[in-house]
Parts: sequence; C-alpha cells; structure tokens
Amino acid sequence: METRRDIFQAIADPTRRAIILLLTMGAMTPNAIAEHFNSSRQAVSKHLQILTECDIVKREQQGREIHYHLDADKMKDIEKWLEQFKQLMAKRFDQLDTVLEQLKSKRK
Repeated sequence: METRRDIFQAIADPTRRAIILLLTMGAMTPNAIAEHFNSSRQAVSKHLQILTECDIVKREQQGREIHYHLDADKMKDIEKWLEQFKQLMAKRFDQLDTVLEQLKSKRK
C-alpha cells in the first residue's frame, strides 16, 4: 500500500529544511543544491524527491537541465497549522493567567 507523503514529513528532516531555505533565493539545479551539503548527490536527489512528492518543490525542465523551485503556496499549509496551534496555546496561557490571578487574590 502506497502512502502519500505530507508536508510535515518534508520539513521533519534538517537537510530538507535547509534545501527549502536555499530555494527561497531562487530556482537551482540538483548539482547547485548538492554543493551546499556534505552528502552525496544521490542523497540530495532523494531529499528533492521527497520535497517534490510533498508538493513543496516543483521540478522544471529548462533545456537539458532540471531546476527545482519552491512552491511558497504549499508552505501556507504549515503556516495555517501553526496559527491554529498558536491560538490554542495563547488561549491556554490566558486561562493560566486567570488561575494565577485568582490564586494571588486569595492569598491577600
């Protein structure tokens, strides 16, 4: 059974996060990307494959070369999730502040 990768699998690896950051500067060939890492070209290609499967990175043929570029819209999925998490945490901290204020006023 084939499982579809999601964006969170893509950003779970530090090398893939570094590739994403590199691609924020513009499209790059696999060789240009590999020059930034102490790993084999094959290892970088595997990371690029995962990023492509997650739709974070798009692959574009330009003549004889392949260029990878970031699909910034896909990164919005992460932003949405984080925003929901931040709102939940802010609500919990507000509740904690209320409890602490109540405890303080009981001590007086």
